[in-house]
Amino acid sequence: MTMNVRGYAAHSNTTPLGLFHFVRRDPRPDDVVIDILYCGVCHSDLHNVRNDWGYSQYPMVPGHEIVGRVSAIGNDVSKFKVGDHVGVGCLVDSCRHCAPCLQGHEQFCIKHATYSYGSLDRHDKLPTQGGYSEMIVVAQDFVLKIPKGLDLKGAAPLLCAGITTWSPLKRANISATSKVAVVGLGGLGHLAIKLAKGLGAEVTLITRSLAKETEARALGADHVVLSTDKKKMSSFKGQFDLIIDTIPYAHDINPYVPALAYNGKLVLVGYFGPLEPALNTAPLIFGQKSIEGSLIGGIAETQEMLDFCAQHAITSDIEIIQPQDINQAFERMLKSDVKYRFVIDLASLKTTSINQT
Repeated sequence: MTMNVRGYAAHSNTTPLGLFHFVRRDPRPDDVVIDILYCGVCHSDLHNVRNDWGYSQYPMVPGHEIVGRVSAIGNDVSKFKVGDHVGVGCLVDSCRHCAPCLQGHEQFCIKHATYSYGSLDRHDKLPTQGGYSEMIVVAQDFVLKIPKGLDLKGAAPLLCAGITTWSPLKRANISATSKVAVVGLGGLGHLAIKLAKGLGAEVTLITRSLAKETEARALGADHVVLSTDKKKMSSFKGQFDLIIDTIPYAHDINPYVPALAYNGKLVLVGYFGPLEPALNTAPLIFGQKSIEGSLIGGIAETQEMLDFCAQHAITSDIEIIQPQDINQAFERMLKSDVKYRFVIDLASLKTTSINQT
């Protein structure tokens, strides 16, 4: 059963996304076929479309914050039934046998995880295509259950932005006795605040603009501090058990490290590449502090996050767009003109005629 699918694709790093017709692979016995209802727009979609990281392949249908409804299942599927609301994040497969996979960290698969788009399928070697499309076929072990009561539209960004900030919070065992700082208030930052507050922590936003204070407090932040205010920053010296840095470009992290408590961690989730300027290691050494990176989360961890969000009524703040508006949305993202995540309503693709391939 080969399936013809509509989607929005980039054909190069300089051309706008346009309507595209492609074929999804034949479902295998353990596959779930999903009609896509909503797909979040992640900053990494824009980076991949424009080949900012140097490995993009075209044509590319982006999208890895996918929420939909199960329309068919393979004979071996036991976890889902037709009609279930489900999610698909960044991962659609892995080797499932290496040490990271066996520990539930499929994103660090030694043989390389298979991503929702921009990867090659492990079985048929066809390129994977993402959620800016009508439907997707995914092995049941990489499909997430959307809990009842969780708003489907607002849940979509949880599949990337949510798990990206949840994972460091859980690794740090954040609780009601913890103090957490979030650097930057965007798609990642606003969910980091909500999730940290949901865990009971005292939360501080570190920002370059005090105009963000009202927004941050509405999201649950207890304190807001201007990163360039050296006196105010110094008043937080040694306080934070965890700092989640969501800034998506090269920046100076030296002002944040002294604010870590003994054995505290600064976790980078927003930027790939060299930091500027050089890091002063003295605060690390004289406080057993650490800086680490974090990449999304495994499947079980993502399901845990979704269940937690349902229990605490946590979803992303979103703006709904139509698929034909994706190029304008990308331009607005570059200007930080969204609070805080675009989500594409894919319903209109069902009635769109294909006139472009």
